[in-house]
Amino acid sequence: MASISNYFSLIKFSHTIFALPFAVIGFFLAVTQMQTPINWKLFLYVLLCMVFARSAAMAFNRYIDRDIDKANARTAKVREIPNGSIQPKSALVFVIINCVLFIATTYFINPLCFYLSPVALLVVLGYSLTKRFTALCHLILGVGLSLAPIGAYLAVTGKFDWLPLFFSFAVLFWVSGFDIIYALQDEEFDKQQQLHSIPVVLGKKNALFLSTILHIVTASLILFAGFYGSLNLFYWIGSGIFIALLFYQHTIVKPNDLSKVNFAFFTTNGIASVVFSIFVLLDLFLS
Repeated sequence: MASISNYFSLIKFSHTIFALPFAVIGFFLAVTQMQTPINWKLFLYVLLCMVFARSAAMAFNRYIDRDIDKANARTAKVREIPNGSIQPKSALVFVIINCVLFIATTYFINPLCFYLSPVALLVVLGYSLTKRFTALCHLILGVGLSLAPIGAYLAVTGKFDWLPLFFSFAVLFWVSGFDIIYALQDEEFDKQQQLHSIPVVLGKKNALFLSTILHIVTASLILFAGFYGSLNLFYWIGSGIFIALLFYQHTIVKPNDLSKVNFAFFTTNGIASVVFSIFVLLDLFLS
């Protein structure tokens, strides 16, 4: 029987660090703009939605890709379904449970979030199928994670606004860019399996160049959001650190040297996201 640790590994729970800080930004941005007291129960619901949606998405990805992962030497022994630590049926049940919990939690937030919850699930689950027919799969992943800041903002306000959307677009291009870097590892395997990715279409060098362009767009959106929202010193310090780390990863990953891809993918981006969110919160509440 699979242990809890197996399921945490299945969904790569530690990777929640990418989008969760932006959900926190969206939530507290809404609180400060609405000038309302912090509703900690609502904040808990938002965090639960993040966990349930992401758990469903990752587990579905592992379920759908189980045969691909088994054929890939990089993933065959370390991923839970190919190595037998979690059965496919158990993974699918886990997906369904998390989907139900996600929709149920949105019901307690507000009607708009509840009505949009199937759309959100369609995006985050649908990503897993896209590499079978389009190299734009990285952008679809970006769209999925970009729902975090605007979704958290909607939980508080029940309405759309431009500032959280700028953060959502920043997440979209940020995630798409670093997912292209991560996909460099499987370029040859994806070609053999007739799977689609930017590295397969463009090659390593051009894929890295496109990733850089996407991260330039990310940096531009982060800066524009600061001007648009009339944010202050803490925000600009956080932005500087985030953008510096954003481009640092491009100095350590080379077309002929992918040894630091995992460091660039997880460590650098994880630190960037957390540090940026801390400085944004300092700006919102102390400036």
